[in-house]
Amino acid sequence: MGYNVAIVGATGNVGQEMLTILEERQFPVDQVFAIASRRSLGREVSFGDQTLKCEDLEQFDFSQCDFALLSAGGTISKEWAPKIAATGCVVIDNSSAWRYDIDVPLVVPEVNAEDLDGFAKKNIVANPNCSTAQLVVALKPLHDAAKIKRVVISTYQSVSGGGKEAMDELWLQTKGIFVNDEPTPTKFTKQIAFNVIPHIDVFMEDGYTKEEWKLMVETKKILDPKIKLTATAVRVPVFVGHSEAVNIEFEQPITPEEARSILREAPGIMVIDKQEDGGYISPIECVGDFATFVSRIREDATVENGLSLWVVSDNLRKGAALNTVQIAESMINRKLVSKAA
Repeated sequence: MGYNVAIVGATGNVGQEMLTILEERQFPVDQVFAIASRRSLGREVSFGDQTLKCEDLEQFDFSQCDFALLSAGGTISKEWAPKIAATGCVVIDNSSAWRYDIDVPLVVPEVNAEDLDGFAKKNIVANPNCSTAQLVVALKPLHDAAKIKRVVISTYQSVSGGGKEAMDELWLQTKGIFVNDEPTPTKFTKQIAFNVIPHIDVFMEDGYTKEEWKLMVETKKILDPKIKLTATAVRVPVFVGHSEAVNIEFEQPITPEEARSILREAPGIMVIDKQEDGGYISPIECVGDFATFVSRIREDATVENGLSLWVVSDNLRKGAALNTVQIAESMINRKLVSKAA
């Protein structure tokens, strides 16, 4: 007998990806429920060869479920996660609503699965920001080997991180430019087609954006609060796949050759690093893959004990849906969740 799983936000990009990944990874499900807002009641979504009809969030009985995987935005999560958790159903939330709560584990299973042991305080586990997830997967084995002091990161984030409306805007602007239509930004602050925008989420008082702040705070919570990190987050005209240029300063010496060897053995990572034309991964090549790819591993001679990396991952997968499913898998493997009666 398997587990009962509810996908809240089943009609969205990440919700549909969760359904796909549950099937691909043969997650031990007994029954899957597609949950959405009332306006999506009865809408059909696919789960393997099954067709699921969406049920109303406000009417659904979560006590029949073992896991609720939430991808419906922070406002809904803030209201509904505690209600769902109170029924005994474990909530794994993909929004930012619970990431910074001291009583809620923020987990990337390859990095800090042991933090799941404290989930019962609120019966909620948080999934990190998409750009944080792939970053810490790459940093963890290197931190264990040589202890990271400081990280400087520039992200190149695809429009899918902004949802379906953002993807539609890139598509429509790109088509429109070829027929001389004036691109009109609505989702983004500037034209996104054939452009890059150094602005994701709202600006904060210190000049950083909320997206950059998330990278800094979440990396510290997941990996090590002593790590210093500064970030610049940039939206690029790519549909799916986040890329990151990462410069790392270590406390102890580590060579590029040592780093390659360590990363090749690390969980969740694929090293593609040939110093030749095309010997690296670009975002279009990572789409649909589970791995976090690391390329361009080289010495950063501007600091003592420095390395530079290029990190790429499918943000809808490792950055969101895959990591959420992996959290549920880890909870089962650690025997933290018993099946619903």
